[in-house]
Amino acid sequence: MKNKKTILSASVLFFLGTYAFGQEKEKDSVKTNSVEEVVVLGSRAGARSKTDSPVPVDVFNIKESSVVLPQSSIGQILNAVAPSFTSTIQTNSDGTDHLDPAQLRGLGPDQVLVLVNGKRRHTSALVNVNGTPGRGTIGTDLNSIPSFALNRIEVLRDGASAQYGSDAIAGVINLELKKDIGKLTGQVSYGGNLTPTANDHTGNFDGQNIQVDLNYGNKIGSRGGFYNITWSSQFRNPTFRAGTESGAIYNAYNAIEKRALDGGVNLSSLFTNINSVPNSQQLINYIHQYAQGVSYFSQDFQNQIQGANTITALQGLLKGDVTDQELAYRGLNRKDFNMQVGQSKLNNHQLFANIEVPVSDNWKVYSFGGYSFRHGSSGGFYRRPNQSRTFTGLYLDGYLPQIGTDIQDLSLSAGIKGNWDGWDIDFSNTFGQNSFTYNIRNTGNTSLRFASPDEFDAGGLRFSQNTINLDFSKKYDVWSGINIAFGGEHRYENFKITQGEEASYETYDAAGNVWNNTSPRATDFFGNVLPGGSQVFGGFKPVNAVNKNRQAVAAYADVEFNFTDWLLVDAAARYENYSDFGSTFNYKLASRIKVAPDFNVRLAGSTGFRAPSIHQIYYNVTSTLFVTSPQFPVGRLLDVGTFSNDSEIAGLLEMPKLKQETSKSASVGFTYRIPSASLTFTADGYFTRINNRIILTDQFLRSDVPAAAQIAFDAQGVNGAQFFTNAIDTETKGVDVVISHNARFSGFKLDNNFAINISETKKVGNTHSSGLLQSPNLEKIYFSEKSRVYLEEAVPRVKASLSHTLSWKNASIYLRNTYFGKVTGADIIDVNGDGVVGFNEHQQIGAKIVTDLSLAYQFTKNVGLTLGVNNLFDVYPDKNLAASTNNDQFIYSRSTSQFGQNGRYVFTRLNFNF
Repeated sequence: MKNKKTILSASVLFFLGTYAFGQEKEKDSVKTNSVEEVVVLGSRAGARSKTDSPVPVDVFNIKESSVVLPQSSIGQILNAVAPSFTSTIQTNSDGTDHLDPAQLRGLGPDQVLVLVNGKRRHTSALVNVNGTPGRGTIGTDLNSIPSFALNRIEVLRDGASAQYGSDAIAGVINLELKKDIGKLTGQVSYGGNLTPTANDHTGNFDGQNIQVDLNYGNKIGSRGGFYNITWSSQFRNPTFRAGTESGAIYNAYNAIEKRALDGGVNLSSLFTNINSVPNSQQLINYIHQYAQGVSYFSQDFQNQIQGANTITALQGLLKGDVTDQELAYRGLNRKDFNMQVGQSKLNNHQLFANIEVPVSDNWKVYSFGGYSFRHGSSGGFYRRPNQSRTFTGLYLDGYLPQIGTDIQDLSLSAGIKGNWDGWDIDFSNTFGQNSFTYNIRNTGNTSLRFASPDEFDAGGLRFSQNTINLDFSKKYDVWSGINIAFGGEHRYENFKITQGEEASYETYDAAGNVWNNTSPRATDFFGNVLPGGSQVFGGFKPVNAVNKNRQAVAAYADVEFNFTDWLLVDAAARYENYSDFGSTFNYKLASRIKVAPDFNVRLAGSTGFRAPSIHQIYYNVTSTLFVTSPQFPVGRLLDVGTFSNDSEIAGLLEMPKLKQETSKSASVGFTYRIPSASLTFTADGYFTRINNRIILTDQFLRSDVPAAAQIAFDAQGVNGAQFFTNAIDTETKGVDVVISHNARFSGFKLDNNFAINISETKKVGNTHSSGLLQSPNLEKIYFSEKSRVYLEEAVPRVKASLSHTLSWKNASIYLRNTYFGKVTGADIIDVNGDGVVGFNEHQQIGAKIVTDLSLAYQFTKNVGLTLGVNNLFDVYPDKNLAASTNNDQFIYSRSTSQFGQNGRYVFTRLNFNF
């Protein structure tokens, strides 16, 4: 801890010292400070400096900084350099393991709009229904875009729905693609997590990652046309952060079953349903015979077994835990039964292109887009041999099921833009498609017993979006300038769920036929019925399959008035109409007042909206979820159905139809420059009120609902149900501060940056619950305590970063400290250890500082090398209390979003250009 404090203190002193030294050097220099970075996001009047923008915009030059940055993906880069942005790698959350939910200013992943070259990017097909931050949302798959294809990233930290449409409540992220020509650039990276916390059989180094990035561009024609192409491939191994399995694994029946199999007898082959064994005496005789081979059974216990002459009597005797003795006999240890907790295994391949060709002096055609294919594999909960969901006739020691996901992403934008009679015109069509296909491996449909396959096609999700835009803009030389912009948009969306193969979702009876709800079911030795569907992730059923469309049309107007050199006013209005829920009108007013040549005051106010995602309207599935509650704080695995609002069960519970979220936001701030010291300050306070915010309810268990709904639960084969609903109103308030400084002295170049985000999101007012569910107990499920924590406390309320880049000749050193504020675990547990679980008892996870350090050296103008460490001091979040660990498997919380749980990452990167 002392070393970390020393690094941070030195970093702060370095910032202050170089600022003072740089200020003195500037006094002696005849050079002026460098040109300030310009932004295009947030205005249709063209580029302007960051400090002159009426709304806060961050600019990150990815092309230049990628040489020294320890992170390589867009989400990881933004999580490190932008305090208002939060995204971490998830674990044991199905498809979310391969798509990291991204949040801006503490709001939801679906409340930030992503653009590529200024055009709307489609969202993912995945619906995050698991226990992670952003639960119930649909975000944009940033992992499908190679960061090496980017020139820079702009982040607009202000509500912008009136300018850009739905989803822009929290802000907008614009990804600007490279336009480089005449050279081939690339990098080859290798790294992994070097940490003693790795808990597998390969030592202290895991999560190995190999990545190859290539970029090439060249001219087209003689009028400035170009093409630029990027290829990226990544091969990432999993990390292992589970503890050592501490729960019961084997019972006495498992021990006898093993001895019988060693003797050539599979006890499971002697019965299908233990309550109707044709020759029960034969099974009893085998148990008597092979029990004698279990050497650690006491003589008294052996006598009891030999004296038990009925199945019922043996069931009562053989439930006892014999894990430690049986592990020794089988030559196994408890680690062999660990879950795969940590980052998932991933292979990722991406191709992106950016093309522009002038067709005349005033007009050019353009196209950009790409294709990515990502195959991921993540582990579920271990199926232990003493559990009824494990068919030990096939899996004597149980198994760790694997959720395989094939993620394909396709995007293509094409258009023409130019100038006609003083008007800038841009006409474009943008198509995007994202799909998730699930392949479940190393598992089984337990109800099929010996006939079960070990791999299943579980179906998949697909989301497509096509957007047509026509934009006009013109500047008038009135006052100090007026810019008028207007345009229209048509958007078509399609959401599709494809059913899996029959065995992935069906339950079969004892005869191997699809269960008709009355025929006898197959059981284990203890009489527990064997569950159906592919274990860990049941396939999408025919009843889940949907193919739904919707359309939206929009018109907007944006006028920017430069009344004088010191007063800028920007007004925008937007009307949108959706085919599935109606229309909305939104507006925005922003202003920048130049109080002094280098001091600006800026303020903005706007209304906004987010249309319910088509996924949220129609998504439905049955999943096996790990459910905790005050009644069951240790947690249980339950079959839970996520039902659409037009389903029978939703109707029986009087769930209202989804409608848009609406927002009101305001911000005020200032920018201040000290050119002589190359120092810039910006500070912005903000407030956002969101009404009718869509959340995913907690699980209504069968015992919670009226009798008519219980019958519907039974027909669907679920223990619980959850729904999307406009449940709450929220208020978010916060402040962003950014300080930038650069100095040039004696051949050295130094850039210092400090940024901090302080935000708080709170539910306000009453829950908008269904009339049938307004009793206090059911309202606590409608918007649960766990949901409140995900909304208010699972993401740091305070996040800050202090970074320095020092360059001299061919060498560069990069140092960054990032402060992640405290968060709260979502699980409701017995924090006090008093045996009583309070409704709001949660684990607190303290603040941490993570240090990144990298060194880059350019050996020749063509070849360079970077060595670096992300999380230099191997910092981890606070450990879970025992009540949250699931038998010591989740050592760290998986329901919060600070900085992940992978520890120190070391890497080397070879950079080249020709």
